[in-house]
Amino acid sequence: MIRLGEKQMLSVLRTKDFGVYVGESEEAVLLPKKYVPEGIRVGDSMEVFVYRDSSDRLIATTETPMLTLGQVGLLRVKEVGKIGAFLDWGLEKDLFLPYKEQTIQVRPGKSYPVALYIDKSKRLCATMKIYNYLLAEAPYAKDETVQGIVYQVNPNFGVFVAVDGKYHGMIPKKNAHGEFRIGDTIQARVVAVREDGKLELSMRERIQVQMAKDAETVMDVLESYDGVLPFSEKASPEVIERELNMSKAAFKRAVGHLLKLKKIRIENHKIRMNM
Repeated sequence: MIRLGEKQMLSVLRTKDFGVYVGESEEAVLLPKKYVPEGIRVGDSMEVFVYRDSSDRLIATTETPMLTLGQVGLLRVKEVGKIGAFLDWGLEKDLFLPYKEQTIQVRPGKSYPVALYIDKSKRLCATMKIYNYLLAEAPYAKDETVQGIVYQVNPNFGVFVAVDGKYHGMIPKKNAHGEFRIGDTIQARVVAVREDGKLELSMRERIQVQMAKDAETVMDVLESYDGVLPFSEKASPEVIERELNMSKAAFKRAVGHLLKLKKIRIENHKIRMNM
């Protein structure tokens, strides 16, 4: 059976001037001449990807698409039309992203995380609603570093991440410091593996390592303020988040670390750099 949207091994059934037909038994699909390897003969097997051409006919190619059926990846928008957007996925015909499958307004030249699926008309399309295409039980343990794509930012829950483009991951709201945008590629630490196999993530290192990094950040911000920070560790969480992109607890640990090293002092509710 020929499978739409997948790479597969098919046999050459017959040859024509304009290409060869590949398939199984009586089911065949055209592989255009420009993709036919030299010396290919009837009976030979070859790996192809099957999709639909501009006339909605099944067609094969030896080119490798950036996505196959059910996979998640980051694709660039080439054009936005009246009924949706068209994405570059490495094949001659662009991939269609319907408006109803967009979670935010997309723009030409920008890249967004999408999954490949077959619509009701048996055509390959893209969707930004990728939650159901991700898997649980990722092969990672606590404190390991992972890479992923941000596919949803929810102010009430946190940042949803497609780890390795295939596994469920989330940075809870309490750990989501800084700005995140859909399509961002990030590196994060596994804080916990939930019972359902999904990953809880953080952009921050383990406390001792992160404390040293946060201390460097505090010193950098101090320098930008000419050595005097106009607030102390007693400032509001909102001020600390805005100025340093860290939680109040992390800021207090960093300040305590710098006080022990005698790099700073606190006077009149201000933090001053020791020269």
